[in-house]
Amino acid sequence: MLLIAKLSFYLALLFLLTLLVGLCKPWIVLWWLDHQNRKKVIKVYGGLSLLFYLIYIFLH
Repeated sequence: MLLIAKLSFYLALLFLLTLLVGLCKPWIVLWWLDHQNRKKVIKVYGGLSLLFYLIYIFLH
């Protein structure tokens, strides 16, 4: 269980980092979409980082 908690924490940090990069240049992190904007970056990577952080809190 501790391994999953650490993994979810590191994934939350990774998605937080991609969120910060995507706020500066959205096309770098949303390269597969037709229209890249900051709102989509916040939705995708903000949601993923929040989800993995909540999993970490729940398991820790």
